[in-house]
Amino acid sequence: MPEESPKTKAEQHIEEIMQQLDPASERYRVLNSARRFKSSWVELGEELLKVNQEHLYRNWGYESFEDYCTREVRIKKPTALKLTRAYNYLAQEEPQLLTRQAELNPLPDYRTVDLLRQARQEEQLSVEQYDALRKTALEQSRSHPTVLKQFKEMTAADSDPQADRIRHCKSALNATRRLLSSLENIDNLTEAYQAPLMELLDLLERETAEQDPQGSSSTEHDNASQ
Repeated sequence: MPEESPKTKAEQHIEEIMQQLDPASERYRVLNSARRFKSSWVELGEELLKVNQEHLYRNWGYESFEDYCTREVRIKKPTALKLTRAYNYLAQEEPQLLTRQAELNPLPDYRTVDLLRQARQEEQLSVEQYDALRKTALEQSRSHPTVLKQFKEMTAADSDPQADRIRHCKSALNATRRLLSSLENIDNLTEAYQAPLMELLDLLERETAEQDPQGSSSTEHDNASQ
């Protein structure tokens, strides 16, 4: 029978906390997922997303999500963000992978999934490029270094300053729209921030239309109708 590999200090730390908790508690479940992180990042990503969204860490004596991840789960903030973003991306864009994760052993690396999220949401690649990258990552199950190399080659080949400016404008435009949409659900904030954000939105729409007239025809139509 093979010997078990020695536990890391992080694993020992997590298990010491788990011994003091109710196994049925949410806090115990998160730590149990963290202990199995290498074999199941999806589970940990899902748990951490809930901890962050519902501010559960405050109930456990931590002032911030970053503080909780660093001191209790023993992972750094960039890793935690990649895990939560990667899980959220799968839930939104590739839910079939979550339902089939038992068949897909293992699932793609969380860094690979976060790279796909970045390429998709920040519009860094064309539709054709994204589809090719997705095929490499999800269908061919290539390693993270391979997917990262392909991503860098794609972005380097498309490193035209004008194209970069258009992408940045579109990304900022989408981010502003999302922020405005989010503020609608927060009382007493909409009126204070709506005017400057609407001014910024109008500026970005005009800039995008000037830089990419063909891709912004719908925006121009909307502005003309106002």
